[in-house]
Amino acid sequence: MPQSRTRLVWSLALAALIGSSACGGSSKPGEGSGAAPGSNKPRYQIAVIPKGTTHSFWSTIHAGAVKAERELQGQGIDAHVVWKGPLREDDREQQIQVVEGFQSQGISAIVLAPLDARALVRPVEEAARAGIPVVIFDSALESKAAISYVATDNVKGGRLAGEHMGKLLKGKGKVLMLRYQEGSASTEAREQGFLEALKTGFPGVTVISSDQHAGPTRDTAKRVSESLLNRYPDLQGIFCVNESSAAGMLLALQDLGRAGKVAFLGFDAHPVFVEAMAKGEMSGFVLQNPFEMGYLAVKTAVQHLQGQKVPPVIDTGVQIVTPENVKTPEMVQLLEPPVAQYLK
Repeated sequence: MPQSRTRLVWSLALAALIGSSACGGSSKPGEGSGAAPGSNKPRYQIAVIPKGTTHSFWSTIHAGAVKAERELQGQGIDAHVVWKGPLREDDREQQIQVVEGFQSQGISAIVLAPLDARALVRPVEEAARAGIPVVIFDSALESKAAISYVATDNVKGGRLAGEHMGKLLKGKGKVLMLRYQEGSASTEAREQGFLEALKTGFPGVTVISSDQHAGPTRDTAKRVSESLLNRYPDLQGIFCVNESSAAGMLLALQDLGRAGKVAFLGFDAHPVFVEAMAKGEMSGFVLQNPFEMGYLAVKTAVQHLQGQKVPPVIDTGVQIVTPENVKTPEMVQLLEPPVAQYLK
């Protein structure tokens, strides 16, 4: 696909995602919990707060949360999802404000993907003290205040990428890893797993750069990627630890005429990645299950509100997609979750 057309695909996808992220569940903030009018049943208002609202990953999380809402309502449970988060994934202050705002609106529970493992500790612990249970999903928090943690085993995901990279390079070559941003526990775990896998299993692979951060968007990632690619012209492999960093690196490789000339692994799914892999421009990507993550996080919050015991940790699974397995039924199901069905 020509570069202009690739950018057009991205622009259209971004516009669609921003539009869908503005759509919450069937409720409005501030309605609170308690009995619904004319009913003795409790009304559960579940605030779902992502790290950001532009990447397709979060739209899939949102769809899973809405599925849980509809399923619970079908079971006669008066549960309602309220979706709200910062636009950018580096806006710690806005995410803190969202958490604090929900505390004053009579919300029943909070389901949160903290964009910083430390900065969100205070508002989460304040919510817990106020009697609002918090389920953490996607990325860990350095606090024991949450009732459950629903997420990918991100260290395992990073290891899968490291092992696959070592095999692609047949145990020898120069590799760079592009980090995401400081404070993001999920991506830091992926980075750890990737480096550990290469160190222990492939001593002939040299990591020549692992200290650069892509930043929160595709555009910031593209700028950092261009600098790295110009600095290291003899690379054999690249690993990017999330959707936006991989997207920025892909654009940089395409612009510099190096797409398909290095082993390139990403993390998280996007239709553009599937297309790039089909063209030989990506070697694969690690795939989470964000639809299941959003679904289970909301279900866990409601189960706790109903007095049920919930697991402290729920692992939603991780796979690596390659040209060899991309069309298998298991991968197709993960790559094509029913987002449109739940975010109409």
